[in-house]
Amino acid sequence: MDRRLTAILSVDVVGYSRIMGEDEVGTLERLKACRLEVVDPAIDRFHGRIIKLMGDGALVEFASVVDAIQCAADIQRTMASRDQGLSATQRMLFRMGVNLGDIIAEGDDIYGDGVNIAARLQGIAQPGGICISGTAFDQVVHKVDVGFSALGEQHLKNIADPVRVYRVLLAPSEARKVVAAARRPKQLAIILATFAMLLITAIVFAWKWPFAPQRTSIAVLPFANLSGDPAEDYFTDGITDDLITDLASLSDLEVAARNSVFGYKGNAVATADIGRDLGVRLVVEGSVRRTGDQVRVNVQLIDIASGDHLWAKRFDRAAADVFVLQDEMSRQIAEALGLELTRSETERIARPPTANLEAYDNYLRAEQATRTGRPSQLLEALALFDKAEALDPGFAEAFAADARTTAYVWRNAFDDVLQSALARRRAYDKASRALALDPDLSSPYAVLAVIQVVERRYEEAIASARQAVSRGSADAEAQMAVAYVQLFSGNLAEAAASVENALKLDPNLSAVDRYTAGLISYLQRDYTKAMENFARARDGSPGNGYFVTPLAMAYVRAGRRHDAGAAVAEGIRLLGGRESAESLAGWRMSHAHFRNEQDLAFILDALREAGMPEWPFGFRGDAHDRLNGDEIASTVMGKLLQGKTEPSGSPALMQVDRDGKAAFRSATQMMTETVFVKGDLLCEQSENAFGQADCGPVYKRASSSDETGYAYVNSSKVFYFSPMN
Repeated sequence: MDRRLTAILSVDVVGYSRIMGEDEVGTLERLKACRLEVVDPAIDRFHGRIIKLMGDGALVEFASVVDAIQCAADIQRTMASRDQGLSATQRMLFRMGVNLGDIIAEGDDIYGDGVNIAARLQGIAQPGGICISGTAFDQVVHKVDVGFSALGEQHLKNIADPVRVYRVLLAPSEARKVVAAARRPKQLAIILATFAMLLITAIVFAWKWPFAPQRTSIAVLPFANLSGDPAEDYFTDGITDDLITDLASLSDLEVAARNSVFGYKGNAVATADIGRDLGVRLVVEGSVRRTGDQVRVNVQLIDIASGDHLWAKRFDRAAADVFVLQDEMSRQIAEALGLELTRSETERIARPPTANLEAYDNYLRAEQATRTGRPSQLLEALALFDKAEALDPGFAEAFAADARTTAYVWRNAFDDVLQSALARRRAYDKASRALALDPDLSSPYAVLAVIQVVERRYEEAIASARQAVSRGSADAEAQMAVAYVQLFSGNLAEAAASVENALKLDPNLSAVDRYTAGLISYLQRDYTKAMENFARARDGSPGNGYFVTPLAMAYVRAGRRHDAGAAVAEGIRLLGGRESAESLAGWRMSHAHFRNEQDLAFILDALREAGMPEWPFGFRGDAHDRLNGDEIASTVMGKLLQGKTEPSGSPALMQVDRDGKAAFRSATQMMTETVFVKGDLLCEQSENAFGQADCGPVYKRASSSDETGYAYVNSSKVFYFSPMN
C-alpha cells in the first residue's frame, strides 16, 4: 500500500438504468461501441490507466492532470456529435469529474478522498459536461484548449470540507477563457448577512423551545413469513432489511437499527413495549407470502401511542418485480408520514441493489447464513457471496457484505473457514471493490478500519473509521468501528463516546460489539459497566466460550475471585478442542495491536489472577529443562522435527532449513513460514496470526513414553518432537 498524488477521471453514463430499461440489448451494444471507438482510444492517447469499469461508468488514473482534462474534453466533444439519429431519450451522454488529489493505492486498486471527490464532481456535472476541482484547475488553467466557469465552493456529499469547483467550457470560442463566479452587490450581501443572523436566532430559539419539531422515529419490525416454509425466512428478512435501509436513507427519519428490531422476531411483544424499548413513535409491521412466481406483501404503519393504523396496503407482484414492490412500499410509507423526498432520496430508493434476481437471492441467503455466526454457515455464506458477485459484478452491496463477513472470519481467527492471510486479503479486496462501485457505502470503510488497526496502522485506521461514520452517521456498525479503532489506538474517551452513539442507534448491539464496549469500560476502570457489557456479549452468543472468559478480568478487579475462576473454567470447557485460544499466550497474540502496552498488561494481569493458564492445553514446563537460545538453534535449525501435537496426539512434522524457511504439517494444518530464534524463544512467523511472530520456549523432556525428546509451545500449539537429522 502506498500514497501518491494523481489525477483521477470519473465517468458515468447519464440515465443508464432508464435507457437500459427501454432497450437493454441496444444500450449494451452502443455502450460497447462507445468504449471501443471513443473512450478507450482517447484514454490510450492521453496515457491514462483504467482502474475500474463499473457497468455504466469508469475510473481512470492519469500521471498528468493536463492529460486527464484533455482526454475528458476529447471524449465529450466526440460524443456530442454521436448518435445523432437517435431520440434525445436514447442518446448516450456522459458526466465526468476530474480531481487532482492524494490517493491510497494497493495493487491495482485506489481509494480515498482523492477518488471520492472525482466521483462527486462527476455527479454534479451536466449531461455531456465536465466538472473539475480547484486543485486540478490550478494546474491546467491556460494549458489546455478549453475554458472554465467558476462555480465557487461546493459542499459535496460525504466530503468534509467545501471544494472549489469549475465547469469545463468545451466550445472552441470559449477556449482559454476563465469566467469568474458571479458576485452579489454589496447591499445584497449586507441584507443576506442580516437575514442569516435573524435566521440563526430563530433556529436557536426554536431549538431551545420545548415544542420544536423533531425527526420522526420509527421501527420496522421483522415481517412475518406466511409462505408456510421456514426456508423462505431469508427472503422475508431481506424485504425487511431493504425497507430499513431505504427509510434510514431519508434525512427526516430516525430508524431503529436492524439488530434492535430483529430481537423481536418470533416474539409476541406489545407495540407499546416495543416503542418504550426502542424509543420510537411509529412501527411498521408486515407479512410476506411468496408462492411460485408471485409475492404478496401486507404492510401497515402504526402509531404506538394511540394504537391507530395510520396506513395499510397490500402489494401483489410477480417475484421478478420485487424491486418495484420495494420501491413502491418505501415511497408510500414516506408519503403516509408526510415526508417530501428530495430528488436524490427518490433516486436512492428507486435504485435497485442489482438487476439480477438470482444474484439478489444468493445475497439474501448469504446474509442469513452470516447472521448465525457458525463457522460452517460462514463458509456457506462466502460461497453464496461469490455466486452473487459472479452473476452481477456491479452488485456493490454484495461485495460490502462479503467484506464484512470475511473480516469477521479473519478477526476471530476462524482458520477452519478461511486461513488468516487469505481472509485478510479477501476482506480488503472486497471492501475496495464495494467502494469503487458505490463510494457512499459506509461498511467497507469500517472493514478497512478494523484491518488497519490490527496491522498497527493507527492513523489510517482512525481516518477510515471516520469515513465510515461520515457516510453512515446513523449506522451503529460505523460507530462501533470507530470505537474499536479508538480503543486499540489508546483513545478511550473517544471510544466510549462512539459506543454511546452506537447504543442510541442500536440498543441491542451484537456480541462482538458488546465485547468491545466491555473492554473500553474495563480499561476506564468502570468494572460494573464492563461486567454488564461482557455479560450481554455472553448472552448474545450462547455457548461461545470466547465471550465467557472476558467476564473473568472484570470479576477480578471487582474482588469476585471465585466468579473469575469459574468464568475461565467455563470458557475453556465451552471451547472444547479449541481451548488453545484461552491461554495468556493466545490473548497476548490476539490483542497484540494495543498501541499502549500497559492496556494489554492490565488485561493479562487480571486473567492470570483469575487462573487462566500461561500456555494452551494447560502445558507447564520445568525451568530446569528449558533450552537457551543457542541450544534451541542447534536442536531445531536445519532439522526435520517429527512428533505429535496436543490435544489429539496426531502426527506432525516441521521441516526447518538453515536459513529459517520452514513448513509445518499436521492432520489439521499445513503452512509455510519462517522460523527463527529470538532470545531464548523459538518463533514462527507466517501470513497467519495477523502476520505476527508467534514465539515460545523449548523444553527437553526428561522422560517420555513416545520417544519425543523435546516440547515446543506457543500461543497456538504444543508440539512434542525429536530432530531426525
